[in-house]
Amino acid sequence: QVQLIESGGGLVQAGGSPRLSCAASGRSWTIYTMGWFRQAPGKEREFVAAITWSKGEEYYADSVKGRFAISRDVPKNMVYLQMNSLKPEDTAVYFCNADHPYSGEDYWGQGTQVTVSS
Repeated sequence: QVQLIESGGGLVQAGGSPRLSCAASGRSWTIYTMGWFRQAPGKEREFVAAITWSKGEEYYADSVKGRFAISRDVPKNMVYLQMNSLKPEDTAVYFCNADHPYSGEDYWGQGTQVTVSS
């Protein structure tokens, strides 16, 4: 059974630096691209960052580039999102995602709320 379980969200002051974690289980992730998306109230889900499992190639949305860093721990099957210099507009539910680039398999976690207070 495939599971993506996020943790690390909560209430954070502006300028804070929390780290989100995603525990990925249920299959080999070698070919997958692991990502973080977020959805703010009343808005569509948007891409935040992604990393290829095998090579560790990183991709970022312009809105978080230079502030957020995605990483993975292959032996532990973990994906992280280090968030720095948080702003109130970063408030959202953050979702972990696993995407197979060829088969279209796509998995989501349940999400973790991050609320940034000004």
